[in-house]
Amino acid sequence: MKYISFAIPSYNSQDYMSRAIESILPGGDDVEIIIVNDGSDDGTLEIAREYKKKYPGIVKVVDKENGGHGDAVNSGLAGATGKYFKVVDSDDWVDGEALERIIAFLKELEREDKEIDMLVSNYVYEKVGAPRKKCIHYRNVLPQDKIFSWDDIGRFHLDQYILMHSVVYRTSMLKLSQMTLPKHTFYVDNIYVYYPLPYVRRIYYMDVDFYRYFIGREDQSVNEKVMISRVDQQIFVTKRMIDMYQLKDIESRKLRHYMVNYLAIMMTVSSILLIRSKKEENLEKKRGLWRYLKKRDLKTYLRIRYGILGQTMNIPGRSGRKISSLAYTVARRLIGFN
Repeated sequence: MKYISFAIPSYNSQDYMSRAIESILPGGDDVEIIIVNDGSDDGTLEIAREYKKKYPGIVKVVDKENGGHGDAVNSGLAGATGKYFKVVDSDDWVDGEALERIIAFLKELEREDKEIDMLVSNYVYEKVGAPRKKCIHYRNVLPQDKIFSWDDIGRFHLDQYILMHSVVYRTSMLKLSQMTLPKHTFYVDNIYVYYPLPYVRRIYYMDVDFYRYFIGREDQSVNEKVMISRVDQQIFVTKRMIDMYQLKDIESRKLRHYMVNYLAIMMTVSSILLIRSKKEENLEKKRGLWRYLKKRDLKTYLRIRYGILGQTMNIPGRSGRKISSLAYTVARRLIGFN
């Protein structure tokens, strides 16, 4: 039995993909590694095929035309046979000891004829040049050593939201949700962690530093200059998330609160990138994004717009935009991205 299917979306990843693959291989026959070559024009496919040849019972290769990160995740999920599903980007890796503990726990669940919908673990910012590595944990907000529901969660800090790095989903639940990530679009990892949430009923948190999130390449999608140049895609993803649910219909009050706050962060990131671009047309796009939220979900708009983040992002005038940019700079240093 394969306990976890690991999908590795890979585009022109020849220089670093081996670290991701090698970090998962110690899982042996308990894991499935699906390397998705997303139309690379370097040696990515050759490297993937070499691993498949060497580890035929563990490694699968999907070779497809370029469709972007989200489409590669879709392909990995479609081919996954493991009980649980995890995405590892080709420039990231996982911790071996944590992998061993997670597999042992999933085996224990299977022996007891139990299953969960989502497993949450910690992730570490492997930021180039950083004197110390920032670890995002959830021990102050999620129960430990028990299966729990949304009603049992605490209050998340700004830098503590569940990202693709920290989540393992049950494969059949993901497929049942019919989640499909858009093609040729960056930042769809937000859709990946947001859309399935109402389908999640049983959660488990393991306090291990599992995922190592490499950050620092100049061409990386979370580099600020790159994010500003792709701000239209950030807006597109945010609008997709707005369209997914009328949040007032989410049954669990705590899940609803969490999802509203997650959307507030997305609105904040989009707004601040548009402000920092210093282009008049982008300031109009910012206003348009807030109008879009207001039209689609008035109650959520009011909660976000007149919350702390919403007010900070909408202070009028040039001085207001300076304050918004300063707030973003402080948050960036605290959270550790870019």
